[in-house]
Amino acid sequence: MIKINGEEMNIAGKTLAEYLATANYDRKRIAVERNGNIVPKAQYGETVLQDGDSLEVVSFVGGG
Repeated sequence: MIKINGEEMNIAGKTLAEYLATANYDRKRIAVERNGNIVPKAQYGETVLQDGDSLEVVSFVGGG
């Protein structure tokens, strides 16, 4: 199980890019932290999620 923003999901074995595509995140406007470390956007496709991982996905919102 992977914990994403506090919610457990059974997506171990998928890449971070695969998860983000199914979750409809705008990859240009987010940051992802995996187990306490920021994942560079260039590594989303090669970052394989493993059982026990903890992710925090933060969306940036513009405005004024």
